[in-house]
Amino acid sequence: MKAVVIMAVLCCVCLWWCHFFLLWITIDGQTRYSIPEELKQGSLVGNLAKDLGLVVSELYRRKLRITSEAGKQYFSMDLGKGELVVIDRIDREELCGQRPSCVLPLELVIDDPLQLHRVEIEIQDTNDNYPSFLTKEKVVKIAELVNPGARFPLESAQDPDVGTNSVRSYLISKNDNFKLTVKNHKDGRKIPELVLEKPLDREKLPVHNLILTAVDGGDPVRSGTSEITVIVLDNNDNAPQFERQVYEANVSEKATPGTEILHVKATDADEGLNGEIEYYFAEQTADLILSLFDIDASTGAVVVKGTLDHETNSLHRFDITAKDKGNPEMDGHCGVEIKIVDINDNIPEIIVTSLTSPVAEDSAIGTVIALLSAKDPDSGDNGKVTLMVSSKSPFKLNPSVSNHYSLVTNGPLDREKNGRYSVKITATDSGRPPLSSEKIIRVELLDVNDNPPVFSQPSYVVHVKENHPPGKILCSLTASDPDSGENAKVSYSILDSKVQDVSVSSYVYINSENGSIYSMHSFDYEKLKVFQIQVQAKDQGSPSLSSNATVHVFILDQNDNAPAVIYPSSAALGSVSHQRMPRSAKAGHLVTKVTAVDADSGHNAWISYKLAEATDASLFTVNLYTGEVRTKRAVSEQDDSSQRLLIEIRDDGEPVQSSTVTVSILLEDGLHEPILDLRQKVSEPSKKNGRITLYLILSLASVSVLSLLTFLVLAVKCIRNSRSSGSCCMRRSDCDDYKNPNRNLQIQLNTDGPIKYVEVLGGDMLSQSQSFRSCMSPMSEYSDFTLIKPSSTTDFKEVISVLDASLPDSTWTFESQQVSRNIMQILSLYCSGGFEIVDLSVCLSVFAQCLVKIFRIDAATLRVPIRSPLIGWWKWMLCTNRIQNCTKQSSPCPQHPASTL
Repeated sequence: MKAVVIMAVLCCVCLWWCHFFLLWITIDGQTRYSIPEELKQGSLVGNLAKDLGLVVSELYRRKLRITSEAGKQYFSMDLGKGELVVIDRIDREELCGQRPSCVLPLELVIDDPLQLHRVEIEIQDTNDNYPSFLTKEKVVKIAELVNPGARFPLESAQDPDVGTNSVRSYLISKNDNFKLTVKNHKDGRKIPELVLEKPLDREKLPVHNLILTAVDGGDPVRSGTSEITVIVLDNNDNAPQFERQVYEANVSEKATPGTEILHVKATDADEGLNGEIEYYFAEQTADLILSLFDIDASTGAVVVKGTLDHETNSLHRFDITAKDKGNPEMDGHCGVEIKIVDINDNIPEIIVTSLTSPVAEDSAIGTVIALLSAKDPDSGDNGKVTLMVSSKSPFKLNPSVSNHYSLVTNGPLDREKNGRYSVKITATDSGRPPLSSEKIIRVELLDVNDNPPVFSQPSYVVHVKENHPPGKILCSLTASDPDSGENAKVSYSILDSKVQDVSVSSYVYINSENGSIYSMHSFDYEKLKVFQIQVQAKDQGSPSLSSNATVHVFILDQNDNAPAVIYPSSAALGSVSHQRMPRSAKAGHLVTKVTAVDADSGHNAWISYKLAEATDASLFTVNLYTGEVRTKRAVSEQDDSSQRLLIEIRDDGEPVQSSTVTVSILLEDGLHEPILDLRQKVSEPSKKNGRITLYLILSLASVSVLSLLTFLVLAVKCIRNSRSSGSCCMRRSDCDDYKNPNRNLQIQLNTDGPIKYVEVLGGDMLSQSQSFRSCMSPMSEYSDFTLIKPSSTTDFKEVISVLDASLPDSTWTFESQQVSRNIMQILSLYCSGGFEIVDLSVCLSVFAQCLVKIFRIDAATLRVPIRSPLIGWWKWMLCTNRIQNCTKQSSPCPQHPASTL
């Protein structure tokens, strides 16, 4: 009794130590723990966070989870401590049966980044099962005349425990005739055998009652018993004997019912009925064996009865009994081992252990998407599985341990091109023929803000009429973003910039949601003709991305300005212009000239003059376009000495704007032409002018010689250029344009009236004319010569600047050096091939005008001022050194200050 108590105490101590002192080791990168079975719930297995080098505080954020190949969860992770604990009863015999090693593999999956840790839990056996016999009572019949030494096999005890905890020995109760021996089988089984030591005497003791005890090697020791009844029989001296003690055979799991596996054979030395043998399954044969196999009682043939499955049980052991028909019956025993040969009859299975979806589209190459494992219950090559992924997808499989794989990215991902991937995984075993299966893993891509908004066009052009009401929509901009969600939400804003030193936001505003731009006030074309708006489209991603577009706003002119009179100056101030005219004036006599400008542009600035009222309408006429007031006939004595003219000035806009000017003309006797007086004054030479005239002649001769030399040099250059370009005095790029024989060239020189100008016109019959005008004013000694080129190749801002520069000021005076530079640019550029004039006569005409302007030759008197030669020589040298490239643009002369561009 004391011994039993001591053993119980030792068992409790052992279990206590197993609960609190667990061993763990790391093998080949895998963490391994050893624990006994039957641990209580909550028992500590090990500190995984410490052993794997994980940060406990990050376990919850990284979503650590445990998966088990056993299907049922026996363990869980305490995320607060990083400890692995038991959560359910663990029965080693249930998990692993009689396998000597019982290892429960676990997989720890951690996200962000995705990691897989394999942990093995070795379940150690404890002696928690008793040895047991399938039959509690066994009857053994032995003939009375059997010789001592005969052996009779008994049933082996079953113990679910393994190792030292399994059956270690057998004991037989004390008796006079039998002893017990144990036969060790090659597979490790221990088979008890009853051996006859002394002859039996049926008359003395016909029945012997024995107790067979099976004892395991555990601590504490556990045992089981079976009652053996030996019946002593009369007559029938010999029992059947099998040729072999153990029969072994292999059969394919594909074998159909009725397939013969093997033959067992026993012989009996008796004759007659005592020698006839029948075969049966032993009494303790399990029901599974009886459902799978059958035996022919007369032949001993063992055949297939049910469906065999290598994966369920690859080895079957059972006993066969051979009985004769004697009286009493005698029997013999043998063992049978049938191995089930595996065939490739199981399709590989793909198991997704962990899947991360959605995946950010900017994930780096090598990012783990999923953890996979392959499983095939077949054995050998039939159970070797290989996983493959479609080569067309941007993913690949990296093999891990124990048929585990990680699915990782193998190329860049782009959600805008493909927002979802269906990755096909194929599992193929190595059997013959190989079997395969497929699994589709759907990977969603998570949008990343990697695309800026894109406008429908990089720049927009908007035309808006001046004087439009405030709040009017100018245009609507649209930007699209291929991203999704917040990354695709676009807001619009106007970047700050200056328009005439004023923030552009004071002119317009934009709807941040739909990109519509509205005006904040009306525009005035005369003050602002064009401006730009920089619009930014910005998404709501993090970080946000943006793009810009330029909106060019052009203000369209409206006819909102009436013509303004600039000459006569008194009329421009609102008073009556008083003019004098001799009564001796003939028809066509120029009385005065009315000049007006219109701040508008285009057709709105085309000005026409009309005589609205007159004291005598038959005496005067007004030129419709120039505003010149001339006599229609000669003045007679009957005409009133005071004539009043009301001149109406109208533009060509819609609606028409107009203004009037009143001119009062006084007819006087004895009033001479100013030009004649000037001729008389000039015709009176003095002695002081004689020497100066000599200097003038010498200067003119020098300049003429220099000019001739210059023209010769330039002519040679033109001839050389003409060999390659095909024409002289023109740009090579425009050579084809100037070969047109229908090109019309005109030179108009007007020296009459207050405004003098030279106009050079050139153009095709079907093309827009090109106008080059020099505009001069008699109001000052320093006249202006301005060259305006065609506007076909200029930009809008340059046109505007030229327009502004062309509008006259109140004094209508300009610098003379600018005049000289422009004149010499015409001449120099023409002769160098940089000016677009074809006819050489035109060049000579322009040169003649240059001489007139430089040396200030009076067109009426042909007289040269005293200082003109020296000044002209200096200007000629200055201008020839300032050759500049000309751009094509046109601008009106002052007599038509608002002509159409």
